[in-house]
Amino acid sequence: MRALLAACLALAVAAGARDGPAPGSRFVCTTLPPEAARAGCPLPAGPARGGAPSPEEELRAAVLQLRETVVRQKETLGAQREAIRELSGKLARCEGPAGGEDTMGDLPRDPGRGVEQLGRSLQTLRGRLDSLEHQLRGNVSNAVLPSDFREVLQQRLGELEMQLLRKVAELEEEKSLLHNETSAHRQKTESALDALLRRVTELERGNSAFKSPDAFKVSLPLRTNYLYGKIKKTLPELYAFTICLWLRSSASPGIGTPFSYAVPGQANEIVLIEWGNNPIELLINDKVAQLPLFVSDGKWHHICITWTTRDGLWEAFQDGEKLGTGENLAPWHPIKPGGVLILGQEQDTVGGRFDATQAFVGELSQFNIWDRVLRAHEIANIANCSTNMPGNVVPWVDNNVDVFGGASKWPVETCEERLLDL
Repeated sequence: MRALLAACLALAVAAGARDGPAPGSRFVCTTLPPEAARAGCPLPAGPARGGAPSPEEELRAAVLQLRETVVRQKETLGAQREAIRELSGKLARCEGPAGGEDTMGDLPRDPGRGVEQLGRSLQTLRGRLDSLEHQLRGNVSNAVLPSDFREVLQQRLGELEMQLLRKVAELEEEKSLLHNETSAHRQKTESALDALLRRVTELERGNSAFKSPDAFKVSLPLRTNYLYGKIKKTLPELYAFTICLWLRSSASPGIGTPFSYAVPGQANEIVLIEWGNNPIELLINDKVAQLPLFVSDGKWHHICITWTTRDGLWEAFQDGEKLGTGENLAPWHPIKPGGVLILGQEQDTVGGRFDATQAFVGELSQFNIWDRVLRAHEIANIANCSTNMPGNVVPWVDNNVDVFGGASKWPVETCEERLLDL
């Protein structure tokens, strides 16, 4: 009986399932234990947890992500706009009046340091702009921004970069102008000093009131390569000569070079020099003869040197007395004409390249040159003040001697006073 009732119930359920639910009917959801599914009551199929999401969920997730991206980009753009405004403000202050008290911070008032610090500040700003432009390009490439805004931003960055480049160019030009002005000021100062020195020398000569054209001496107080005197008159071709002068020196070691005569191709055509601990030497055409003269005692001395091209014969006189003679000093060599005659310096080139170690230190006067060998009694008369005999080639007169570099002319003691100093 029970089996029959169960069979009828199963047929009724199957028929209801085929025909579908009647209109107005409702389903009642009842919780079943897991054993029921295993016993033959399977659960309806549904999406498994952790499976592939539906299209609606994917779209929703994409919308949320895009919204977050837009918010982040707005924040980034806000920060970047603030940075651009800050840079624009600094650039405007940088382009303001040069005399302002607050230019890009605390720039010093010194023009040179101001230019350098301003240049460094501009380089820093340019680096920040480059970094900002790099970040903007990266953000623009990864974000969706309005095309108009991107164009405006790129245009603004380009304008800022051009302004910075112009400012840097102006600063470089200003630094160059400052350097040129410094050089020009130095040259102007040196020219003014030279003019003042020439004027002082002229005044000293004007105030000397020499009693006669030959009553002066040239003073060379320092061992330098720029104090010297120059004889305006040059020499003709000579086959013999006599050179006499008064000198006073206490320089040690060596009195230096009282005079030198240089011609093109031969700087040592005629030189009288005492260099270091060497004895006084006479050079003719770069050939050397040592002279037995001793004059570095700080007293006035009269010296004369004679030479002839025949056999190269020479004589040396000190204070009217012959102290030495010799021969074979540049024999048969005529003294070349058209050279430069310098007092107080040895020439390495014609009229120049002086060496301070060879400079004469002391006083010179009565420098005369003759085109012949004077006799011994003539030289003695000149030395003891019995005769005043100017040189027939180079006489000692004021208008024939120029001084340079601080050398000066002063009235000289009389011949008798110089004799008392011996």
